[in-house]
Parts: sequence; structure tokens; C-alpha cells
Amino acid sequence: MFHVILYQPEIPPNTGNVIRLCANTGAWLHLVAPLGFTLDDRRLRRAGLDYREYADVQVHASFAACRNTVNWQRLLAFSTRASHCYAECTYAAGDALLFGPETRGLPLEILASLPREHRLRLPMRPGSRSLNLSNSVAVVVYEAWRQCGFRGAATGAAS
Repeated sequence: MFHVILYQPEIPPNTGNVIRLCANTGAWLHLVAPLGFTLDDRRLRRAGLDYREYADVQVHASFAACRNTVNWQRLLAFSTRASHCYAECTYAAGDALLFGPETRGLPLEILASLPREHRLRLPMRPGSRSLNLSNSVAVVVYEAWRQCGFRGAATGAAS
């Protein structure tokens, strides 16, 4: 379905929440080192609950290693410095959704390497600095999945 890439994530509960999100949506999760925690961090496990075993998570030594390993169709980067709205993008299976670290966002050189229309932002009120990383990932993944017809989702309530 989609590749979610967290570039140098710093806060364990955010990554734990994204692990849970990916397990529930079928997205692959890629973590680009260095990480601000270890994968056995109790805060990461607590936020991800028991979903780690259901999520496809890979750690890459660098962004270049991730780029060389992951077979994505298109790379879309999310940043407060972008001008195109995430909701105006047409998503497709195989897209890679790239998010930066919580305290500094994606490096300018990564953003500059992408076409303007592949640099997206979530709208916020004037004066707002940023949204929580795991919330941002959830908004984007669910919009992308919605556009793809929620392919692979359960079809109705369990009896």
C-alpha cells in the first residue's frame, strides 16, 4: 500500500503511535537513523501496544540507504515549509510519505531535491508552528487510504 518514512524520529510515543497506525492500515513503516530512542524503549512499546508484531517496520542507516532499499513509486514530503496542501494531492498505492523529526522537520536539502508539487503541508491556523508528528501521519495516511478506496480494510462490524 503506502510507505511511511519517519526521518530521524525523536519521541518514542510518536513512533509507537505510527507503528500502531501502520499495523491497522497496512502501510509499511521505515525509520531513518539516527533514532532518538531504541526500538525496545518502553515508551515506544507502550504507545504501540502489541501492534509491533503486526507492523512491517524497517530501520535504515541513512536516508540514502532507505532510498536505495525501498521501492516506492513517488516520494511525497510533508513540511510546514511546503506550500501545496496535502488534501489536493492524488495519492496512489506505492507512494512514500516522508515526515521529518519532531523538533526540526525535514532538512532543506531533502525538500529542495523534490518537485514543489511533491512537498506538501497540512493547513494550520496562522501563528501555529506545527502539528504532532503521529497526528500528521495519521491525517495523511487516512486521506491517501481513503483515495485508494480503503483497499484491504475490514468490511463491517464483527458479530
